[in-house]
Amino acid sequence: MKVIVNGACGRMGRVVLRLLSEGYRGASFAGGIDAFSEDASIAKTPDALTATGDVIIDFSSHLATEAICEYAVKTKTPIVICTTGHTDEELAIIHKTAKSVPVFHSANMSLGVALLCELARQAASLYPDADVEIVETHHNRKLDAPSGTALMIADRIREERPDATYKLGRAGHEKREAREIGIHAVRMGNVVGEHEVRIGTDTETITLKHQAHDRSLFAEGAVVAARYLIGQKAGLYGMRDMLG
Repeated sequence: MKVIVNGACGRMGRVVLRLLSEGYRGASFAGGIDAFSEDASIAKTPDALTATGDVIIDFSSHLATEAICEYAVKTKTPIVICTTGHTDEELAIIHKTAKSVPVFHSANMSLGVALLCELARQAASLYPDADVEIVETHHNRKLDAPSGTALMIADRIREERPDATYKLGRAGHEKREAREIGIHAVRMGNVVGEHEVRIGTDTETITLKHQAHDRSLFAEGAVVAARYLIGQKAGLYGMRDMLG
């Protein structure tokens, strides 16, 4: 499996390149794209890429989504989109792309986070009247807040609570609404990623927590997703599809 890496010179892109150089899951490096690259072997735009690959892994920026999706459609190459912070317009581009090629889109490529999402959904089902708060912590260089993963967890909870609303942060003197899901973002130090879900009633509190200790966790998940995507029909896929 030959992999094109978009965002090849970024923090996560470099981790993916290391895995590919080691032949992780039988994958190899086909070519890289990065607008900020000073390496002549890395293309600055998708159109400048001369190499071909079996699949694309995108760890760039949501601002680059349109260009890499256009490239995927033009070259009929499946794509794994791991970026976060997409606008509604960019999400629409992803959905449109999935009509032409297989697209795997997830805000978090961790199996453990997929488990956390499912446990949070089950807890919301078992405790329909409980208060729910989500707290996410990341390094001080992360731009988007709340994290895509926190929103992904909230979306899974809302499957059991269709009328739930999201409360981003908390300030002032207003009372907590019964059906709201609180989402809080912390930015500090070099934290790879922590997500905590708190479910509270008048008599007990349940805390579900996932901690990422190394960024290779997400790169490994992206490569596994890339292999899963090859041979799939055009469509939009996620962790729930891959895990069955």
